[in-house]
Amino acid sequence: MRCDRIWANARLATLAPGLPGLGEVMDGLIACQGGEIVYAGPSADAPRFEAEETVDCGGRWITPGLIDPHTHLIFGGDRAHEFELRLAGASYEEIARAGGGIVSTMKATRQASEDELVASALPRLDALIAEGLTTIEVKSGYGLSLEHELKSLRAARKLGNMRRVTVKATFLGAHALPPEYAGNPDNYIEEVCDRMIPAVAAEGLADAVDAFCEGIGFTADQTRRVFEAAKAHGLPVKLHAEQLSNLHGAALAAQFGALSADHLEHLDAGGVEAMARAGVVATLLPGAYYFVRETKLPPIEALRAARVPIALATDCNPGTSPLTSLLLTMNMGATLFRLTVDECLAGVTREAARALGMLAQTGTLETGKRCDLAIWDIERPAELVYRMGLNPLHARVWSGL
Repeated sequence: MRCDRIWANARLATLAPGLPGLGEVMDGLIACQGGEIVYAGPSADAPRFEAEETVDCGGRWITPGLIDPHTHLIFGGDRAHEFELRLAGASYEEIARAGGGIVSTMKATRQASEDELVASALPRLDALIAEGLTTIEVKSGYGLSLEHELKSLRAARKLGNMRRVTVKATFLGAHALPPEYAGNPDNYIEEVCDRMIPAVAAEGLADAVDAFCEGIGFTADQTRRVFEAAKAHGLPVKLHAEQLSNLHGAALAAQFGALSADHLEHLDAGGVEAMARAGVVATLLPGAYYFVRETKLPPIEALRAARVPIALATDCNPGTSPLTSLLLTMNMGATLFRLTVDECLAGVTREAARALGMLAQTGTLETGKRCDLAIWDIERPAELVYRMGLNPLHARVWSGL
């Protein structure tokens, strides 16, 4: 059997569903043809391959390439000053209501050109790629007008053309209320639904639609309108839900078959049950929890008990999670949320792929999946979660190369 490349003499953490633990294979082999895995498993069971290239991994571990399923990578400026204000005692809500927060980033994003947004995002993307990232979700949401939301989404698409990485773009027009709509949130939601979503869909700029359902964001009724418009244009939905309060956004997301509900610190039992029934992924964001010094934990035990899939993401953004490390995200998930090593690794591979609607294409080492690999200089997978500030990546493979 012919193939392009073989990775031999490796230990595999396949993350394949239905297998115990991480689906470990101690003497493993991966074969790739045309960018797709044609075999991943024990060397002893592999077909006889004729490969153009064989890579001896020297006993290193191979995991699926890492996936970041929630980022706000495209933005102008920074919010270091607000960080100082928070250190002095100001709350996230106080800063937002005083004209800071998302609206301050909106101003910088509107002033930036598309090329400037791309240039500022590339170092953040490169930092993630250097840790084995092969797939990333990038949201808009700092333009808050048709012109600047389209600009942000085009910038996100450009990132995928400039680096060997898969970029999934998400339209987040319902992120905050822009100043020109002050006091008229329903009118802004009408703009999002009637003008922005149709334009985004017509240009094929987004793979999903998101919203911020929160007291400082938008109500459940307004979010429902956004979801209805998204569905009318064939776009799946996801939601920032229950971060600062419980507006029952997760249950609403479940009604629409959302890919994921994210944050979830204030998620209640009804929301957990609704997510479980609908198969909605819980994407947890420990970087934001840490950075804003949150004290209310997401209901991890309830999510486990209901078998809700748990993904982890950096939530990379300028105001509440300026984090560009999935390795540190895993450590935070373990130390702050008490997730297990297996949950953390699944959270940035298999379940992250599920949260993006991509589990059929990536996220595990299985025949038929895209050949996205991270090869590590480690003795056991727990090292990827245990260490802080050390990057043990040996090599990254995207689509077989």
